[in-house]
Amino acid sequence: MNATTVTPPNPLRVSVLGAGSWGTALAAIASRKSDTLLWARDAATAHAISQQRQNTRYLPNIVLPPALKATSHLDEALHHVCAVNPKVTNHLIILGVPVAGLEEVCTKIAPYLRQCSAFVSVVWTCKGFDPENGRLPHEIAQASLGDVSNVGLGVLSGPSFAKEVAQGLPVALTIASNSKTVIDDTTEALHGGPVRIYSSRDIVGVEVGGAMKNVMAIACGIADGLELGTNARAAIITRGLAEMQRLGQAMGGRADTFSGLTGLGDLVLTATGPLSRNRQVGLALGHGQPLADILATGITAEGVRCARAALQLGKHYNVELPITEAVCHVLFEGVSPQQAVSDLLAREAKAENIRT
Repeated sequence: MNATTVTPPNPLRVSVLGAGSWGTALAAIASRKSDTLLWARDAATAHAISQQRQNTRYLPNIVLPPALKATSHLDEALHHVCAVNPKVTNHLIILGVPVAGLEEVCTKIAPYLRQCSAFVSVVWTCKGFDPENGRLPHEIAQASLGDVSNVGLGVLSGPSFAKEVAQGLPVALTIASNSKTVIDDTTEALHGGPVRIYSSRDIVGVEVGGAMKNVMAIACGIADGLELGTNARAAIITRGLAEMQRLGQAMGGRADTFSGLTGLGDLVLTATGPLSRNRQVGLALGHGQPLADILATGITAEGVRCARAALQLGKHYNVELPITEAVCHVLFEGVSPQQAVSDLLAREAKAENIRT
């Protein structure tokens, strides 16, 4: 990304809430064309982004665009998109927070949005299930924002490592929403240059794909850690995709969504890419490291957080998820990776295209 180029803003204001690696990368993209403000919980981080053009904690050695501004005050970030301004016709909030923080942020911003006279598109980027009750991100967001009449909701997902996006490398993402305005605002903010944005109406399918691919990436990491070979990796990816699709359809998603960016695309990236934290957890497990020791290093892997919820959803919808079950056995029940693989291979032979 060329840090010396400042593009005049279009009539769209963007606030990105969450200055982790992905939130910062998306804010950097949006600032190329739109007046963009990034909210960071930490004042020092906000100052470094605004003054030094860096987020050293999450995106070290990346120079951020000079047009990008940051603040540590949530009310300032919300005022940025909610303030009455006749020159601003579109308003977009991107929630760059994990599933664990989505409910808190949605609850905090709801009162501001209720007072806003303009229509605001609110888009989240987190991938996973609520570990407590299995809710998808859109269900969490709707609980706080669904009754706000001037708000449209959507999810932005797809195969993407934040570091590569911040470096200006090509990426393709999907915005899924029932609101044309949300789709248009998100596309206007992010599409162009190395970033290609596709649209979808299948919110459930997009979110299930984003959640389940993390569990499958742990499985692939385990197999690679055990040095089971590329044949095994291909089998896990293929059969993992089948699990994702079966569960997604049972929950109301469309089958073809899982052959797209947020299904197969995200699965391949997360299961094979060296920047994948979920794959790194699987590799460490395959090498014999206990889960507690792996997590003690500070690594955050959404697949660990939501694997149990995924398995419970499978039981609720009567969908068989053998790879997910094997991952849960390794993560939470003390089953060795070798035994989990052996149990998977010992399953009875079946037709490939059966649904359960």
